[in-house]
Amino acid sequence: MKIHHKKLLPLALILALSACGEAGLEKEPSGTLTEAEVQTIENLDGLVTAAYSYIGNDHYTAPNFLWPTGNLRAGDAHKGGNGPSDIFVYHALSMYNLIVPDMASFPPDFVDLNDKKWQRNYTAISRANTALRTMADVSDADYPQKAIRQGELHFLRGLVYFDLKIHHKHVPYIDENVPQDDIKNISNMQFSDQELWDLIVTDFRIAAEKLPPTQTQVGRAAKFAAKAMLAKALLYQAYVQNDTHAVVSIDQAKLREVVSLVEEIEASGLYGLLSDYGDNFLPQFDNNKESVFAIQRSVDDGSVEGNGGRGSWPTALNYPVGNSGFGCCGFHIPTENFVNSFKTQNGLPYDAANNANYKLSDPVDPRLDHTVSMEGKPFKYSTGTGPTAVHQGNAWARNPATYGSYVSMKELVSRDSPALAQNGPFFISSMNTVLVRYADVLLWKAEALIELGRQDEALPIINSLRTRAANSQGRLVGTGSTYRISTYSSFADQEAARKALRIERRLELGLEGYRFFDLVRWGVAKSTIDAYLAVEGGRKPYLQSASFTAGRDEYLPIPQQQINLSRGLYQQLPGY
Repeated sequence: MKIHHKKLLPLALILALSACGEAGLEKEPSGTLTEAEVQTIENLDGLVTAAYSYIGNDHYTAPNFLWPTGNLRAGDAHKGGNGPSDIFVYHALSMYNLIVPDMASFPPDFVDLNDKKWQRNYTAISRANTALRTMADVSDADYPQKAIRQGELHFLRGLVYFDLKIHHKHVPYIDENVPQDDIKNISNMQFSDQELWDLIVTDFRIAAEKLPPTQTQVGRAAKFAAKAMLAKALLYQAYVQNDTHAVVSIDQAKLREVVSLVEEIEASGLYGLLSDYGDNFLPQFDNNKESVFAIQRSVDDGSVEGNGGRGSWPTALNYPVGNSGFGCCGFHIPTENFVNSFKTQNGLPYDAANNANYKLSDPVDPRLDHTVSMEGKPFKYSTGTGPTAVHQGNAWARNPATYGSYVSMKELVSRDSPALAQNGPFFISSMNTVLVRYADVLLWKAEALIELGRQDEALPIINSLRTRAANSQGRLVGTGSTYRISTYSSFADQEAARKALRIERRLELGLEGYRFFDLVRWGVAKSTIDAYLAVEGGRKPYLQSASFTAGRDEYLPIPQQQINLSRGLYQQLPGY
């Protein structure tokens, strides 16, 4: 199913060469190899592989599948699990006002998951910087793949900085040219919001210039993956924010470049929409034409001692419980608000969808049953009839009274899937984590066109996704649902097109981890979350004390531990 990189440098060497990004490691390590001693093709490739491996070494406590920060904060999912104290920090994300800079203060966790993700991201950046610095003095003749590997490293570093940027807005920027002794003097406010975006954009520009259109090894970044991330970074940057995170202008030139970049990706002929929407979420279709870039997952390949591979640990909490055949741990529960958004009227999204909870007779967009598992419907396209094949309602939930019994299904595999592996009480799989999906790329273009006042050009893009959804009912056997979905005949004006685009992103990319960051980019997080809480709080009492503060809750705080380690050099974000 997948090709894995075979060469990994010893852990001691990786840690020695990657020290610059971690607190307390400024001293020169002893008993390890120097950078000069690893300037062989094998070892240089090993440094690149180490940078790749880090994005796949994530975990539910520091995931690169952004369900906690992208879905819980968006009103699309409840935390789930066994109540608020079961990983309390995820409960805090759902409540907004409970988030504090020192999340280690949250009992009973006493682990600052915000800080943990920060540390892991800077370790990944350190690995990329180490590899770039080490190969800088190696000639092209001695290392024929040098330019390509440099492109991959710029791509990977850009990915990680993008993640930090959308979570924290202002972060310290460290590249391979920063002397180790100077790292402690770099503030998270050294660059403005727009300047920091420029640095991230530059990484993707360099990557796009150096990378070939295709790579022989599956999983390596290539030119058009870099162009896609360049388009994404420019799209985010185009929505210019003030110091309290309000959108104050939209950069038309950047939007035009987004359109141009996506047109280059389209013209490459390397990517396309799968005929069946559901194939995107089945492990047998990993690395398909819709997957522009993905974290390569594995199980039972011996690559990681103790757990049998680099499986999908970010999703390990999300399988159903009870008699489902899994047993752990019932997290990431879709909200009624999210489920209701799939209702249709005359085949188009229904404005009053959230007035009443979904019932089986309601006409819906077929993507609902590709995304959410619910009582009485087959789980993950099962054709069986037993308790592991058909959702059993509350019997599949740990705390249905608090969160309900829905299951987020895209990131999971069926109980009998050969991609599944069990480690203790947890289930992981070898299904890739797709970071850039072609449908998402097309929607970036549609969004840019609409904001440029060219909504008629966005119409066929949105309709192509709706047509694909309408034709993706073959796997949805036995759901009992009534599917009604149609295309838009036209958009009355820019605002109507903008509304259609934003709904389409929610439906097409539902629970894939993007929603909250979309809301912040558009400048509508406060109004959207307030409307969500006003209704969902009546359905789920735990939300009645939740509140979203504009100018604060658009971003997570700089971890207090990092401010302490910087000796006060790092500045906290507004409101924290």
